[in-house]
Amino acid sequence: MDEGAAPRRTGGRVTDFDHALVLGKFYPPHAGHHHLIRTAAARSRRTTVTVLASSVESIPLADRVSWLRAEHAGTPGLVVLGDVDDHEMDFHSDPVWELHMGVARAVLARRAILDGDPASAAVDAVFSSERYGDEMAKRLGARHVLVDVDRGAFPVSGTAVRADPRGQWGRLGRATRVGLCARIVVLGAESTGTTTLSRDLADALGAPWVPEYGREHTELKLVAARAFDRGATVDDLVWTVGDFQDVARRQRELADAAVDGPVLVCDNDPWAATVWGHRYLGAPHPDIAPDAHRPALYLLTDHVGVPFEQDGWRDGEHLRAWMTDLFRDGLARRGVPWRLVTGSPEERLRQALAACEEAVAAHFRFADPMAPPGDPH
Repeated sequence: MDEGAAPRRTGGRVTDFDHALVLGKFYPPHAGHHHLIRTAAARSRRTTVTVLASSVESIPLADRVSWLRAEHAGTPGLVVLGDVDDHEMDFHSDPVWELHMGVARAVLARRAILDGDPASAAVDAVFSSERYGDEMAKRLGARHVLVDVDRGAFPVSGTAVRADPRGQWGRLGRATRVGLCARIVVLGAESTGTTTLSRDLADALGAPWVPEYGREHTELKLVAARAFDRGATVDDLVWTVGDFQDVARRQRELADAAVDGPVLVCDNDPWAATVWGHRYLGAPHPDIAPDAHRPALYLLTDHVGVPFEQDGWRDGEHLRAWMTDLFRDGLARRGVPWRLVTGSPEERLRQALAACEEAVAAHFRFADPMAPPGDPH
């Protein structure tokens, strides 16, 4: 337990400890975790936040590390590192404890090496909200600082979030909400009703709607072209890989900024920009959106039965069937959840709503973490 420490001054800050450890699964990170980390950082010259994930868990380790780094960016002396710990859980076994501590010490060594001072790996404080922090601190030769063990300040836990992520949504940090949000992406060939369906779907779900950015980029590109040739038309535009990289990047920025609740409906996404790049450049370019995320569901609007409407910008009526197949083949290759919607606008909306219900439920279904024998997680 915390027995107090002599205050020290570091870079204008008065701190109680030189190097603190905050260790957990952060599966996923929530308000209680952030309170714990901020408490440790306020009292320590250096703080190492260690995310230990097991291979059975369904939120990638890299995502958890990224979300924590975003939430605590700029905090003096704080570094977030992640690693894999697939050892069994048994708080009553000394050998098992040492297996876990070996991983923890290895992460602390990585921090010290990154700092350029390998000899500074040891910690003098362990901050946690769990009683087992006493044993962890003892094995590290450090003090244990217990923070909000009864969850009075922040009544939330990883177990509660995994059981009811939508009900616990307000207790997640911004970066975690952006990362965990169930994104429904509507895409398709020109004039196949993607905008209509995505708007109607967002209204029906009570979710934010993200418009397609590609059209806006085309309009801006034409304005720029007319700076060189006042008579330029959309047919004169020269498309490059960079254009579609810009579209993919901006589409993701718009979607991330729009995240509010647990569901988001998007008219196109960064991956769709790779398909449109194929259409306008004549060949696929995987570097257009190499880190395209995996949404909860793609809805592909069929061109069959939808009259082509020329609005002065479209030029692909003769390519609609080919584009539909291009989307269909790409989605199948990616192995992502998707559904082809057909029929009248009303029928498409009904199909979309049914598919969304199933997809969102699956998106928020998390694998159980490793736990001690008899622990209900």
